[in-house]
Amino acid sequence: MAALLWLIAGVILVAAEVISGELVLLMLGAAAIGTAGVAALGAPLWLDAVIFAALSGGLVVLARPALKRRLERGHELRTNVNALIGARATVESTVDATDGRVRIGGDVWSARAFDETQVLERGRTVTVMEISGAVAVVWAEP
Repeated sequence: MAALLWLIAGVILVAAEVISGELVLLMLGAAAIGTAGVAALGAPLWLDAVIFAALSGGLVVLARPALKRRLERGHELRTNVNALIGARATVESTVDATDGRVRIGGDVWSARAFDETQVLERGRTVTVMEISGAVAVVWAEP
């Protein structure tokens, strides 16, 4: 009976991981499923608890960080205006060192040229170099 309870707890924890996404519940669920195997072999309850503690501690402390690093490798999460840096934009009205407008995606932004000597005409494709307040600083290759 104890093995069945450990198995049910493990499946519930693994299923709950879908909501959290932090891999902690997955590690606890795996530990519970491992403990279910030990309990199925007839281990006493105190040994089940020790096995669960050891497995869950080891998985959370050792396996989880390595797994998270592997899953997140090469995926820098850029949000808000940082996600616009490097994006392509189209000049809507002439952009110079002080003023202009560009379309980034579906939005029109105030803009100024990154290179103060550039004057960018309407229709030109440019790259967003940075966002300074509400102004896109753009650059076009010569």
